[in-house]
Amino acid sequence: MRKIPIASLMVVLIALTIETSAQEKHYYQTDFPKEEFAKRRATIFEKIGNDAIALIQSARDVDDFNVFRQTNTFYYLSGLETPHSYLLLNSRNKRTTLYLPHRDEGRERSEGKILSVEDAELIKSLTGIDQVKAVRYLANDLVGTGLIRPPAPVLYTPLSPAETGTDSRDTRLHGQARAFSDPWDDETSKEARFAALIKERNPQFEIKDLSPILDEMRLIKSEKEIEVIRKATEIAGLAIIEAMKSTKPGVYEYQLDAAARYVFHLNGARGDGYASIIGGGTNAFMGHYFRKTDQLKSGDLVLMDYAPDYHYYTSDVTRMWPVSGKYTEAQKKLCEYILAYRDALFKYVKPGVTSNEVLASAAKDMEKYLEGKSFDNPNHLKAVQEGIKFRGHFQHPVGMAVHDVGRVHGVPLRPGMIFTIDPMIWIREEQLYIRIEDVALVTEDGVENLSAFVPSALSDIERTMKKKGLVQFHPATQLPLKK
Repeated sequence: MRKIPIASLMVVLIALTIETSAQEKHYYQTDFPKEEFAKRRATIFEKIGNDAIALIQSARDVDDFNVFRQTNTFYYLSGLETPHSYLLLNSRNKRTTLYLPHRDEGRERSEGKILSVEDAELIKSLTGIDQVKAVRYLANDLVGTGLIRPPAPVLYTPLSPAETGTDSRDTRLHGQARAFSDPWDDETSKEARFAALIKERNPQFEIKDLSPILDEMRLIKSEKEIEVIRKATEIAGLAIIEAMKSTKPGVYEYQLDAAARYVFHLNGARGDGYASIIGGGTNAFMGHYFRKTDQLKSGDLVLMDYAPDYHYYTSDVTRMWPVSGKYTEAQKKLCEYILAYRDALFKYVKPGVTSNEVLASAAKDMEKYLEGKSFDNPNHLKAVQEGIKFRGHFQHPVGMAVHDVGRVHGVPLRPGMIFTIDPMIWIREEQLYIRIEDVALVTEDGVENLSAFVPSALSDIERTMKKKGLVQFHPATQLPLKK
């Protein structure tokens, strides 16, 4: 028998120890205590009643080189980032069961630990979930909820499209509609297939949509959620400030995107909350211009609307500034009008009022603002007058998605709501679009502008732009490289 040298044996033992410790090191979110997830699940029990169950499907695994991201709903209820998982909330016994895949040891050696059914005790301690089982037990457990001795409980599952990062429900729905209009594309939504599969296998269940209940829950943010959205907003603001400093005539729109992304990643974001909108000149006239291929020109304004995906939450902040670093007189008058409108809207946001009341009160203020004001260009005067009548300045909720779920229009505002205030005008004759966007948090006695620190006063923006930015400190390398 050949003896193995002690030194070689030590190397093998050390390697095995490192591999084992690497596989045992797990990742789980640290923003929310397990009690908060338990409270959310308890709310679902309360909303669906005592004779119902809720079944939530996670995101499927990635089939490319992207990093897996959980659906917002599954994360909202568990904080868990394992694909091909299921949550069953049984309101009859008020117990939650999590169904997980088995461990993939080969993949873990390559990517690190992925929480699986083998980690049941750890997962229960992290999430507060009652039971953890393998996915294969889900079918049998569905039968056990009441199919043997009817009547069967009502089964709730989300029917609205799941969000998984840089999307929102509106973008997902429009995307599905475009796909459905293609006669050669027969793919249905993941939610529709899941509901159909449940009905096919267990026709006893009456299926109802869980999405409206989840939407109502997500609309009011907890203190912990507000902390995360505040950080996402701070990162968004820092990125916009960096883009302001990096702006010079001749800089490309995509280079401002690069400067902002650097700030995102530097501060712990995983990337975009949505594709950046960065448009110089007439490109800004397109509300969701995303190509970012043009050079910025002196005399133009540039618009940036951008926020990160930070710990499954995002923000939505927009600023406009002059490419040359100094506003023209015409630009000043238009931008000052937009700023005044922003301030007028914030003035009336508080619990108990509605968006229509806020808009009506702000419009009256802006009518007074225009008294005695002059605009050299009659088209500018027409645009600001039309802006007073426009009702889109009070925009959408913000949270796990940039166009978050829930209603803020036509309902009394409540503490914990977060949405955007987004005054805007169009001057179609010049293909000119002017707007600013800030993030409003309704408090117990009023409102807080979470993005107030981002320069918006014209003098503050001009002062910020005098500083050098990343694009100047680290200019793009000339390509192709010379050999």
